Amino acid sequence: MDQVDEDEDADVDVDAILSETGFDAEESVLTRRQAEVLALRERDIRQSKIASMLGTSRANVSSVESSARRNVEKARETVAFAEALAAPVQVSVEAGTDLYDVPKLVYDACDEAGVKANRTAPELMKAVSDAAGDAVQGREVRKSLLVGVTTDGRVEVRHSSVAAADD
Repeated sequence: MDQVDEDEDADVDVDAILSETGFDAEESVLTRRQAEVLALRERDIRQSKIASMLGTSRANVSSVESSARRNVEKARETVAFAEALAAPVQVSVEAGTDLYDVPKLVYDACDEAGVKANRTAPELMKAVSDAAGDAVQGREVRKSLLVGVTTDGRVEVRHSSVAAADD
């Protein structure tokens, strides 16, 4: 980083960034320090420079950043879980199911619930395959999945330790 960039970093007002983005430590899963570090890292400021700005060590900034990113991932997982619970359409896809059969299962459940999925069959198969990771290999669903469709048509895919029994 050259001298001009170093000077620009010094002008970064982390309080203003947090205020503009609506950070509220009382409502967030992040501590204020975690939010500060993430805000500065998202502006491509090096950890060593952040350490200098915040009066701490680079190792501490690295640790705070790592904890913050884990907390963000946990918050995303919590939201996904809550959305899956609330989804009006929940389709259990058992291990051994052909991926090509999944769209019909989902569309039939959507029709029954009066919800429209916002994906075509090929898009739905790709979304399921992508979200499932190693739970789908080729065309075979290798581990049970739960495919949820929200009231606004978003498709959510979750790993399921046990496929729910058919009603």
